[in-house]
Amino acid sequence: MNFNLTHLFFLPGVPVNSRVSTKIQQLLNTLKRPKRPPLKEFFVDDSEEIVEGIPQPDPNQPKPEGRQMTPVKGEPLGVICNWPPALESALQRWGSTQAKCPCLTALDVTGKPVYTLTYGKLWSRSLKLAYTLLNKLGTKNEPVLKPGDRVALVYPNNDPVMFMVAFYGCLLAEVIPVPIEVPLTRKDAGGQQIGFLLGSCGIALALTSEVCLKGLPKTQNGEIVQFKGWPRLKWVVTDSKYLSKPPKDWQPHISPAGTEPAYIEYKTSKEGSVMGVTMSRLAMLSHCQALSQACNYSEGETVVNVLDFKKDAGLWHGMFANVMNKMHTISVPYSVMKTCPLSWVQRVHAHKAKVALVKCRDLHWAMMAHRDQRDVSLSSLRMLIVTDGANPWSVSSCDAFLSLFQSHGLKPEAICPCATSAEAMTVAIRRPGVPGAPLPGRAILSMNGLSYGVIRVNTEDKNSALTVQDVGHVMPGGMMCIVKPDGPPQLCKTDEIGEICVSSRTGGMMYFGLAGVTKNTFEVIPVNSAGSPVGDVPFIRSGLLGFVGPGSLVFVVGKMDGLLMVSGRRHNADDIVATGLAVESIKTVYRGRIAVFSVSVFYDERIVVVAEQRPDASEEDSFQWMSRVLQAIDSIHQVGVYCLALVPANTLPKTPLGGIHISQTKQLFLEGSLHPCNILMCPHTCVTNLPKPRQKQPGVGPASVMVGNLVAGKRIAQAAGRDLGQIEENDLVRKHQFLAEILQWRAQATPDHILFMLLNAKGTTVCTASCLQLHKRAERIASVLGDKGHLNAGDNVVLLYPPGIELIAAFYGCLYAGCIPVTVRPPHAQNLTATLPTVRMIVDVSKAACILTTQTLMRLLRSREAAAAVDVKTWPAIIDTDDLPRKRLPQLYKPPTPEMLAYLDFSVSTTGMLTGVKMSHSAVNALCRAIKLQCELYSSRQIAICLDPYCGLGFALWCLCSVYSGHQSILIPPMELENNLFLWLTTVNQYKIRDTFCSYSVMELCTKGLGNQVEVLKTRGINLSCIRTCVVVAEERPRIALQQSFSKLFKDIGLSPRAVSTTFGSRVNVAICLQGTSGPDPTTVYVDLKSLRHDRVRLVERGAPQSLLLSESGKILPGVKVVIVNPETKGPVGDSHLGEIWVNSPHTASGYYTIYDSETLQADHFNTRLSFGDAAQTLWARTGYLGFVRRTELTAATGERHDALYVVGALDETLELRGLRYHPIDIETSVSRVHRSIAECAVFTWTNLLVVVVELCGSEQEALDLVPLVTNVVLEEHYLIVGVVVVVDPGVIPINSRGEKQRMHLRDSFLADQLDPIYVAYNM
Repeated sequence: MNFNLTHLFFLPGVPVNSRVSTKIQQLLNTLKRPKRPPLKEFFVDDSEEIVEGIPQPDPNQPKPEGRQMTPVKGEPLGVICNWPPALESALQRWGSTQAKCPCLTALDVTGKPVYTLTYGKLWSRSLKLAYTLLNKLGTKNEPVLKPGDRVALVYPNNDPVMFMVAFYGCLLAEVIPVPIEVPLTRKDAGGQQIGFLLGSCGIALALTSEVCLKGLPKTQNGEIVQFKGWPRLKWVVTDSKYLSKPPKDWQPHISPAGTEPAYIEYKTSKEGSVMGVTMSRLAMLSHCQALSQACNYSEGETVVNVLDFKKDAGLWHGMFANVMNKMHTISVPYSVMKTCPLSWVQRVHAHKAKVALVKCRDLHWAMMAHRDQRDVSLSSLRMLIVTDGANPWSVSSCDAFLSLFQSHGLKPEAICPCATSAEAMTVAIRRPGVPGAPLPGRAILSMNGLSYGVIRVNTEDKNSALTVQDVGHVMPGGMMCIVKPDGPPQLCKTDEIGEICVSSRTGGMMYFGLAGVTKNTFEVIPVNSAGSPVGDVPFIRSGLLGFVGPGSLVFVVGKMDGLLMVSGRRHNADDIVATGLAVESIKTVYRGRIAVFSVSVFYDERIVVVAEQRPDASEEDSFQWMSRVLQAIDSIHQVGVYCLALVPANTLPKTPLGGIHISQTKQLFLEGSLHPCNILMCPHTCVTNLPKPRQKQPGVGPASVMVGNLVAGKRIAQAAGRDLGQIEENDLVRKHQFLAEILQWRAQATPDHILFMLLNAKGTTVCTASCLQLHKRAERIASVLGDKGHLNAGDNVVLLYPPGIELIAAFYGCLYAGCIPVTVRPPHAQNLTATLPTVRMIVDVSKAACILTTQTLMRLLRSREAAAAVDVKTWPAIIDTDDLPRKRLPQLYKPPTPEMLAYLDFSVSTTGMLTGVKMSHSAVNALCRAIKLQCELYSSRQIAICLDPYCGLGFALWCLCSVYSGHQSILIPPMELENNLFLWLTTVNQYKIRDTFCSYSVMELCTKGLGNQVEVLKTRGINLSCIRTCVVVAEERPRIALQQSFSKLFKDIGLSPRAVSTTFGSRVNVAICLQGTSGPDPTTVYVDLKSLRHDRVRLVERGAPQSLLLSESGKILPGVKVVIVNPETKGPVGDSHLGEIWVNSPHTASGYYTIYDSETLQADHFNTRLSFGDAAQTLWARTGYLGFVRRTELTAATGERHDALYVVGALDETLELRGLRYHPIDIETSVSRVHRSIAECAVFTWTNLLVVVVELCGSEQEALDLVPLVTNVVLEEHYLIVGVVVVVDPGVIPINSRGEKQRMHLRDSFLADQLDPIYVAYNM
């Protein structure tokens, strides 16, 4: 098929796109795709390269040595004859027989008891609610709720009474309550995930209180807002007055507890997703029994509960166990604790409470506020249950609290830490001790051992030891084992840390609606080292890490969710928080507000620490604290911190009870919206897995290279345009060797033919020039040069004009007088200090005998402002050409040979080098001829030019081509576009232009500025379907992304995507490639970026990781030959190999014009021969650009296979880092993509460091968000560590008229400290 198609459509010598439809062209291009390398070659990760970097296991690392552990049993669950068959039965019993007994007391804002719910009230109100839910919400035939349906419970944390009634009401109605937090705003931390939970549970109904409903955010018309990600809910108010009293004969259905679901408790995973852990009625009852036995609860005891009563221990002890045992709970809400941290201690004292349920935070707060209260007594407490006893720092809180409150009657044996998780419920709890009995032991473990998952008692270094207290024994009736945290659930050895699993009837049954995850968590059968199952009892993974110590005591050392796996070692987020807190931080950060998580960057996890900074902390304090924390974590945990960020007070996302929402914080960090106010990144210290720097291989000799080429059957990489000589054209033009003669001939032959039209911002023609007018004007200028300037033939003259026809006339005036014109961009009146020195430099370097300019510019050159920037006294003669005498030269100058100099072309390269090249008359002629042939230009054609006319191809198109070919050029000065963005496109439409030329700056202006104006263009009737070629004049790698967005944007108004292309030129030859009208469309290829850094080209498929899209820069011009050369050996390279582009053409410049006429550079850059493989000994010019040639399957206009030239980038711009070659644009492309507020970016090296400068177009608070994102992306995509990130205001990165970044100017400003940055981050 491939063969036939080629023959069908590519008859020799026929321009392809003139007879092939786009569809067929696409089809052909797909057939010509490079053969797919096998998938392995693409998607094999770079692990081969990075293997040496991945830390090899340390041979001295501790390994577990114990025997395999055996599951540990708790004491049997006692059989008590009067235990109820279900929790609802207990409520029914106490509600009917002990109606006056207090069940639950709620406090007001000041911490005073405000309402006590009795068992009678709880029973009667729950009954009313159950009856209402089942019978009063819908119609009799179509009830809204059926038993087994799920219902959301939305009650604030200071309203335990309404919640308890709602919860038991649901149980009695046999609907399944799902308690969730009250949504405060549309964008609560984790709110969307709660929506996911509600959706997956199929919840359509939410119960709430009247007060709470009033407080929910509303829309304008009073409806409750639709929370982000939530299903549509019907809200039901459960206050007593809205409930119906059930008829006398109505009774709830209370069956003995079975495995049917009772309620669902929500749980947030490490990634932030919210899952619903489903509890059966049997588990709820058994867990109550086990807790009652373990805590030795008895009827009528008073419990003070400071925990969230909706979930976890607060729910199990304060709402279930209390009803089971007819106890009295006093609920102390978080809001009261915030205003009065000692309130729970006062409640214990006032009610002589036997049990208190707290977290370490509550102990800490009570100690802080302890001075306010002298006379409290805690002697009534027999159990102080510390529910986050599993936290590594709980032991110090417990010790400190005991030492302070022992004098207030607190008994040491009353402190009972416990460990819980949503899946396994209570995992272990310390039983209340016997007075006088010895207190349980502590484990002092080596941090280093823990990081390898091994238990080693630490004796020497107290600093790197972790002291943990036990959390008591396994629950009554339960069984526990420890399994490896990852992989199959293999039982651990006795001295190994693993995940605690419990098997009992008292755990969850599933994650609601998530069968897959459920199996791995709730139905785990442990296996031995051989992989065979141990027993047939399923266990539940608790999500806690720990071990069983001597005497079957359970120790917890962390949570699975807080596990950070860095370079094969495990660290615990809570331990790192504890280390951070241990650094004296009171002046700098808030104690409870530190988030630690890991992000995956470059094949490993990296630790990030984020803390809230106090408003009064100084920059000095913060940095001191940050560096001390880094040192502490490094010395205690032997792990580096990748990023330490401080954010302003109260800006971290909070969980409803005041903790930090870790997964949301991580998400904000990764998406760049955390807005830190201080940041310290340490990639140099903690990224240890970079591949080794490349060692350059010693150069291969020419012979072996040559043989290599032959052996491999490789073609030498070369390409050429059509032959200039074959094409006959207008004889009259042929016989003139000089452009000046052609103008004189045109002035006689077609005097009134308009060659140039100049437009202003309004699109009005402000000036035109016919052949005769231009000739006459040039004559006058020539005579002025002779009369006023007293110039001789061969003198250099600087032309200083704004873009226009006057510049063209002055150019030809110089040719008529035999002077050598040098066009220079005029200085910017508002910015003389920056622009005038360049003018002065060119005037000096070119040894100009005089300056031709306008009156306005002449005044500017001599002004006082100019004197501040340069020495204005030493300007050469300045002649203004505004009012010329009507004189003509007696005779026009004719150069003796075409090799004589025609003009000098000066330009500043992107690296800041000013170079002038010499253009001879024969080169000018050849250049114009090549462009004429490529673009099919002749006198009846019009082209539109929107370019700067001072150097390179832009100058040739503006000043030379029309005179040579006779076509009409419509000139649009690019600066006019700033006043009217529509100018260029409306001109093209108005004159129905087929060929137009622009610069990247113009294309970018249109793309950014007209992006949302396409409809306006349509209504103005603008249609671009007339455009056959829209050519970007450039001296760089084609900017495909910009071209594509331009094409896509204006496709709607008729622009053909095939029309847009680029040119390629360099200093030595201003026009090497130009698409023109015939020949195949520019082709594109994807190359592998990693190979490119090694100076190799590897073609890959679209979508391959680390691929770069390159496009051909138009077609090679007639008469031009290129060859790809190894810049070191100067030998030719094979097809599709990267090398320097060398060019041979009649329009190559004849050399550099420098003050010293440095011969060596001249010979090296302009008259170079290949070191081998070229019998003809051709003289080549070196372009200084890297690129490659690839033979395509397409047919060129000559009928042969088309060779495509791809430009990769300028050699002197490349960065040598780690022995590899990087093109700044590739790094900049990655960086620009990383955050919406990066307007522009540029990179350069300083000493050995990579410096990235980004322009911030967002608000200044986003400045520091960019630092980690920039560091991450450069590490991930380019294997480089960024040394310095500089955040600056928009417009700081200097850009030249061609739209190229001036990175060296930027580097100089950076080193001279002139950037005035918003922020500079030095990565450590």
